[in-house]
Order: sequence, then structure tokens, then C-alpha cells
Amino acid sequence: MTAEATGVRLECDGPVATVTLCRPDVLNAQTPAMWRAMSEFSRALPGDVRVVVVRGEGRSFSAGLDLAVAGASGPGSFAELTTLPEQECADRIAEYQGGFTWLHRPDVISIAAVQGHAIGAGFQLALACDLRVLADDATFAMAEVTLGLVPDLAGTKRLVELVGYARALEICATGRRMDAVEADRIGLATLVVPTAELDDAVRDLTAGLLAPSRDAVVEVKALLTGAAGRTHAEQQRAEREAQTRRLRDLAGRGE
Repeated sequence: MTAEATGVRLECDGPVATVTLCRPDVLNAQTPAMWRAMSEFSRALPGDVRVVVVRGEGRSFSAGLDLAVAGASGPGSFAELTTLPEQECADRIAEYQGGFTWLHRPDVISIAAVQGHAIGAGFQLALACDLRVLADDATFAMAEVTLGLVPDLAGTKRLVELVGYARALEICATGRRMDAVEADRIGLATLVVPTAELDDAVRDLTAGLLAPSRDAVVEVKALLTGAAGRTHAEQQRAEREAQTRRLRDLAGRGE
């Protein structure tokens, strides 16, 4: 399907892929069709891609769920989901989550370029990325609770990992908004820049990530993403094993 039909497009330029939400007239509000398209992008990604940049056209990253679609009676609507058997409803949500979780892939580093609103599903899309570069006008909110819902697009664990349980609970249970200054202070931002400098900052970060060996970066990401689930001894063992692989590869002795 075309970007006009799905509201999202994938463009690849060598080792860099860019996912663009392209519904600026509704502040890139998201729909199930967008989530399905984003899930398909993982399968369409060329093997030489090392960095995935996620961005939104216009003045906002994403204002969240498109309530006009969710409130209708057709496919993907709340009304349809409420009629499904419990397991089928859960399976449908799992399908939607796939549009976000592929950005966790171990072989790429994903960057969210966030300007303006990043609300609800928009916040969770930014959280799905490894790194977040924020324009100074960025605004985050986990607004699902204000609709009587919960965040269900794979954002809750990432949020706890970044800001801790108590802060994550406060953010999700109140649905309040936070600006870029607060997001930076509590650990959500990799970098905050003036809005006019967002594209340049993302390009500079991308260049920095592409400069080292791809295999070394993949090993580093694996070490860090797995660290929280390992003991100190287990992490040290993982470091030794990763370094051994790198040394053997550099010496031309890899399998």
C-alpha cells in the first residue's frame, strides 16, 4: 500500500532508513493501518541498514491515537475490539505492538526525532526507539488513562527502564504533559536542541553511529540491552565473550 493510504512511509539511503509519519493535517495521529505498515517495514528493511530514524511531518511528531478512526465502527475501532473474544482481542493488540517492537532490533539503532506533540501512541513510538533527539518544543504525555485505557504499544517497560517505577507510574496514572526540559532532566532525552536544529542534530548523531564498525556497535548494543537482566558476574562474562568475538574477528579468525 502507498504512504497516502497508510499514512507512513519508509525511505532507505544506504545504511540509513527513515520512517516518516505523513499525516501532518491531523498532527500524525496514528491508526491501525499505520501500525501494520510499520510492522511490514521490518521485513522490507535492506540488510545494510544500520540506523533507523523515525520522524513526523509537519509541526508534531505524533498527537497519538486517531480518535476519529478509533471511535468509528469499522476495522481497528474500539467498537470492533470490544466484540472480539478475549484472546482474539489480545492477539490483535499484539499485531499492533509489532509496529513498535521491531525498532528494538539488535542489528540497528533507532532514533526518534521528536518535535511538537508526542502524545499517547506518539510517546510510545518515541520510547520504542533506542535514542530520542528532542526539539525544544517537544511535549510528551502518556494520555491513555484519560480515555480509561492503558498504554499497550510496548511503551511501559521502556518507560520504567528510563525513568524508574515511581516516575513512570506518576506519568502514566496522571496522563499529564511534560516539556522537553523535564524530559531531558528525568532521562527521556538523548539530546535537546532548538527546533530549527533538529534535523542537523539527528544527522550528526547518525554519522557518529555509522563511524565505528557495525559488528562492534551490534555487540555494544547487545551488552547494554541485556545488562539489566544479568548479575554483575553474568555481565562481566558477557563482556568477555563479546570481546573475544571481536578480537577473533579483527584477527581474521572468526567463524
